[in-house]
Amino acid sequence: VALCRAHGAPLLARGGGTSQCGQGVNVAVVIDCSKYLHQVLGVDAQAGLARVEPGAACDALRDAAEQHGLTFAPDPATHSRCTLGGMIGNNSCGPHSLMAGKTVENIERLEVLTYDGARFWCGATSPENLQRIISEGGRRGKIYSDLKAIADKYGALIRSGFPKIKRRVSGYNLDQLLPENGFNLARALVGSEGTCALTLQAEARLVKSPRERVLVVLGFPDIFAAGDAVPRLLESGPIACEGLDDRIIGGLRERRLALEEIALLPPGGGWLMLEFGGDSREEALSRAIKVPGLLVEDRALMARLWSIRETGASATALSLGGSGRDQLVGWEDAAVDPMRIGDYLREFRALIARFGYRTSIYGHFGDGCVHARIDFDLRTPPGIANWRRFLAAAAGLVVKYGGSLSGEHGDGQAKGELLPLMFGPELMQAFREFKRAWDPENRMNPGKLIDARRVDQDLRARPAIPLKTQFAFRSEIGHGFARAAERCIGMGKCRAAKGATMCPSYRATREERYSTRGRARLLDEMLRGEVITDGWASEAVKEALEWCLACKGCASDCPTHTDMASYKAEFLSHYYEKRRRPRQALSMGRIGEWAPYAALFPGFTNFLSRIGKPFAGIAPERSIPKFARRSFRSQFKSNGGGERVVLFDDTFNNHFRPQTAAAAQRVLEAAGCAVELPAEHLCCGRPYYDFGMLDRARRTLERALEVLAPQLDAGAPVVVLEPGCLSVFRAELGQLLPDHPRAGRLAAQATTLAEVLLQRQFKLPSIN
Repeated sequence: VALCRAHGAPLLARGGGTSQCGQGVNVAVVIDCSKYLHQVLGVDAQAGLARVEPGAACDALRDAAEQHGLTFAPDPATHSRCTLGGMIGNNSCGPHSLMAGKTVENIERLEVLTYDGARFWCGATSPENLQRIISEGGRRGKIYSDLKAIADKYGALIRSGFPKIKRRVSGYNLDQLLPENGFNLARALVGSEGTCALTLQAEARLVKSPRERVLVVLGFPDIFAAGDAVPRLLESGPIACEGLDDRIIGGLRERRLALEEIALLPPGGGWLMLEFGGDSREEALSRAIKVPGLLVEDRALMARLWSIRETGASATALSLGGSGRDQLVGWEDAAVDPMRIGDYLREFRALIARFGYRTSIYGHFGDGCVHARIDFDLRTPPGIANWRRFLAAAAGLVVKYGGSLSGEHGDGQAKGELLPLMFGPELMQAFREFKRAWDPENRMNPGKLIDARRVDQDLRARPAIPLKTQFAFRSEIGHGFARAAERCIGMGKCRAAKGATMCPSYRATREERYSTRGRARLLDEMLRGEVITDGWASEAVKEALEWCLACKGCASDCPTHTDMASYKAEFLSHYYEKRRRPRQALSMGRIGEWAPYAALFPGFTNFLSRIGKPFAGIAPERSIPKFARRSFRSQFKSNGGGERVVLFDDTFNNHFRPQTAAAAQRVLEAAGCAVELPAEHLCCGRPYYDFGMLDRARRTLERALEVLAPQLDAGAPVVVLEPGCLSVFRAELGQLLPDHPRAGRLAAQATTLAEVLLQRQFKLPSIN
């Protein structure tokens, strides 16, 4: 901060970077608090308080609190990676705000640092302490004095002009400066989006975590009827009340995602999910049984159903059919009185139709907060002009219902320009004075919330750039590398510290550029050519992608299925067009070529591999698999009887672990299969991709299709033991050879051993 001050540089403190309204990006020095300032410093269970650093993830705090039967109530869908500092900045909420409110109601004190170097703890301030602090003078005293003047001058207007709803997140929390709210500077700073001061530590309020929870899911004819039911259902005392419309569910079905979970939903075109809690199962059930619907008591099943709500919108954000435009975050989280949410939804959907848009609707209906992903056209001047007209009309509708432009995600740049429509000129001036009291030089995240840059000033959307690539990059959302890179919409699930697979390199380094999202952003910058100007030759992009393990965790874990492994292979294929590949490309990348020859002399090869690691570019600490004395293929004998099955003897299981392939053969034969091998040893070419050798990968796949042709044409399943090989046949094959007549056949007939056994309902004999 001192360094920024010395140079007059703008400053932005960032947490998980999952904010959706532009708060987390700026022309500024960005301090990523999540890498080093991520500790939960302590939990005082008796007082119901926790002290945390700003980069601590929400789930880290909740896990620490749960050890004492407590929890931090706000839990956004990004709870696995959003940070407390970011939640404080945005005044985050989540589905359980019915239980204990927004972040602002759950912060007791903050230790803050201003741009000009003042550092102090703040919170509720008694009149005596307020006068004492002001009389002490100094920078701290000046801040308190200026804020008291704002409360005195604008108090009546704040009381009358702020919407009387729970989810008023827009604007600064000037109401927290009023005497009846204890002149609470900490809570006044909540929702200030990093425009006033940095949070160094936070003292957060913890509430009793219900030991038992149950879920009730209700189906309705449409989302409007679901909204109409909210006032009545709130009387039953749920701790969460969430809504989903048919377009969220339909989008998941089209992508064949969460099909088992969707099948459990009651019939309808709109759904409400109500969670009930209590100290005992009986207490939770006593409330839940008052609501007619699908009652779910199993915790694992509850988590699966909640996953529809948490990831559904992101998973369906990219276009499928309809207008062909993506569903975007461009008008996202307005809030109204939940008693009027049904009527608001009808007018809102009619407004969307009037402007020629389509939308999916979901949200925290129990608090009147409505999330909407709308297929705005933000790539053409007429589309942007239409969007601006829609924003004004949508803001007017919210004001008509006495609501807030933001009910959860804050204002940032996406709504800052619209705030005068909600608050009027006098309160906007009060906001400016609040900002000036903390940051008179306007160096803290400037251009956000007040005096904001125009909403259309820094749009990331741009026409897709046609590029000649090795992969076809054909998908349900469009074709081409630029379109593929746009799959990442920034929700940051790859930054989660635990659970699932992605992203190993981020978990090891906590560096944004080594996350799936960070790499996608670097590729986007490369395609833009504004910051990264050397295209496929970029060392920055290459360095970030080299740390990608190509594990393909993102292809399955990411709600938008961003497949960074394929992007890495494509980039490296161009990067090495004018450069020599490293030694590892020969020793490991081309292993499928030399392994059959090395296997002829396994003892000699194993000796060379022990002494030759430095020459092969392999770390001396790394142990190397040994070639088997005999390959699996040389030992193979078919039993000849039963249903025809092809066992793909990949390079590793053929030459290094033949016992694995032999065991698979025995199991298949026990299941009644006639096991055969391809006419000659084949390699899927998986190692080629790690070094961008896509021309060799293509030739390898062409040879595999040629050799397997008789067996594929006969409809025989191809059992693949190595997951990497299977992923090549199911994914990369269709992108490298999109028009090959047998590529789709191999992708469909390639199967795992487990899938073959399940299809035959084969049970392994018990082992004593």
